[in-house]
Amino acid sequence: MKLLLAGLSAALVSGAAPPQQQVVQRIALHDGGWDILTVDPDTRKVFVSRSDGVDAIETRTGAVTPDLIKGTRFHGVSVVPGTDLAVATEAAGTAIVFSRVSGKVTAEVKTDPDADATIYEPSTRDVWVMNGDSGTISIVDPRAGAEVGKINLGSGLEFAAIDGRGHLFVNLSDKGELAAVDIGARKVTHTIPLDGCQHPTGLTYVSAGVLISACANGIAKMVRASDLKLLGDIPIGPRPDGAFADPARHRAYIPSGGDGTLAVIDTGGPLPRKIATVKTEVGARTGAVDPSTGVVYVMAAKFGPPPAGGGRPPLIPGSVELLVIK
Repeated sequence: MKLLLAGLSAALVSGAAPPQQQVVQRIALHDGGWDILTVDPDTRKVFVSRSDGVDAIETRTGAVTPDLIKGTRFHGVSVVPGTDLAVATEAAGTAIVFSRVSGKVTAEVKTDPDADATIYEPSTRDVWVMNGDSGTISIVDPRAGAEVGKINLGSGLEFAAIDGRGHLFVNLSDKGELAAVDIGARKVTHTIPLDGCQHPTGLTYVSAGVLISACANGIAKMVRASDLKLLGDIPIGPRPDGAFADPARHRAYIPSGGDGTLAVIDTGGPLPRKIATVKTEVGARTGAVDPSTGVVYVMAAKFGPPPAGGGRPPLIPGSVELLVIK
């Protein structure tokens, strides 16, 4: 017994690395495309934007409610804290306000075309919608069910992040740039080139005051949020889409579809650094983390060979799934 305790104490003191994260469960979903995932810790659901609606998956049981709300080409979902509401975007240019419990739609708010990524802004209690190809941000009041403002950036928009200090940041994918927006003034204050970054998409803000921007060419740019100074690169896989952080555990994640990997990034130090790579599936580019448990969810599927004339490879029927990573 003494030897056992001594060995255990030595292991604890040595600071052995935690177990490697890996895919521990695969939850089957119906066929069709998908985009951005959102975890709602209050209702313990994962919302998945699909080509025909928004799916809801119970995090405790894995039970699936397909098409909690129905529509066409959904892109993003943001939960509205303090209410039972959420806001989902349809590509045609609509922000749909619905109950995240029942799925009942309470409002359909007109935005600009290509309504894409969304983010809840806590100081205004509004949801900001990135209208990708339109190059605008629609500010939606979910309680009033109305658009209450608009900001024109004049460039293709991707994901956004907020620093909690009055600033929103958004990737300008077509220009390879990052823009800073003053939330109170509702205007762009700075734009910088992300040198060496092709088509930036995913964006997240971490506790060290650093923005991490995912680039299509297999790197992630680190940018100091306070002055938009470039701080360096993190190696990731090719063709990522989303990027998301778990502040409580000092982690950030970037799923890359080009090689089917998930980059695990330690954000506890002065600069983020990649510490592990989790194997997922080719084509798995978006995900989310449950802030209450640290469990990561990534959407995936199997694909056939690409068409002879080029284009996207066909999805193999029956292969769409939600990967659960612990």
